[in-house]
Amino acid sequence: MALRPVQVNIKAVDAPAVGRFWAEALGWSAFSPGVTTYAGPAGGRVWPEPVGLGIDVVPVPHPKTPAKNRLHLDLATTSAAHQAELVARLRSLGATPADVGQGDVPWTVLADPEGNEFCVLEPREIYRDTGPIAAVVVDCVDPGTMARFWTGATDWTLLELTPDQASLRSAQGVGPYLEFLRVPDPKTTPDRVHLDLLPYPADDKAAEADRLRALGATDLDLGQGDAPWTCLSDPEGHEFCVLAAPPPPS
Repeated sequence: MALRPVQVNIKAVDAPAVGRFWAEALGWSAFSPGVTTYAGPAGGRVWPEPVGLGIDVVPVPHPKTPAKNRLHLDLATTSAAHQAELVARLRSLGATPADVGQGDVPWTVLADPEGNEFCVLEPREIYRDTGPIAAVVVDCVDPGTMARFWTGATDWTLLELTPDQASLRSAQGVGPYLEFLRVPDPKTTPDRVHLDLLPYPADDKAAEADRLRALGATDLDLGQGDAPWTCLSDPEGHEFCVLAAPPPPS
């Protein structure tokens, strides 16, 4: 029994606009199968993506607070020229520079049109084969605890663990990395960005949710009501959802 990360969930006041931003930013297409806007690789909607993660943008009534998100995306580039071109293109799409205390670093920190931070990395060999999303990065106090939980929760493999960071990736060695970076302060506010996980067809969602609770997850009430997904939080309070089934075709 295991779960697979299938999409990054982003809350937005104008979900269609933010969904289009991310689709254009990544060279993907935007789809609106219902109330959400889904960004995935061009060429027709496939869900879940066989390789990588999609982005599902969910409408909410309230804008993002000034607090930095605890989860963000790192985007991959292949050269210094590509990095510069991508930053310029993203800014033309509505991204803005963001200061999260990064100082003088070789990557560029931006925010999407509703203030969700992300990074455009300088070229790094490790991310040559990830696709446009190099990594999903989570701020945490204890990378070791997070690595143990998430390797138990998912079918992804632990590749690196140090006191300051942990790195996971699909066992097939494809798609983005899931990285946990040590920060000094614990999580105190709800996030605008989280991961959605999906059981494999032969597995039961309720049994998977119980297994996650045994690993240290706790139930979470986001006002979801009688929804077909289960909202939980990991040992450091990062929200995530266990989905029930693929959405109907668009």
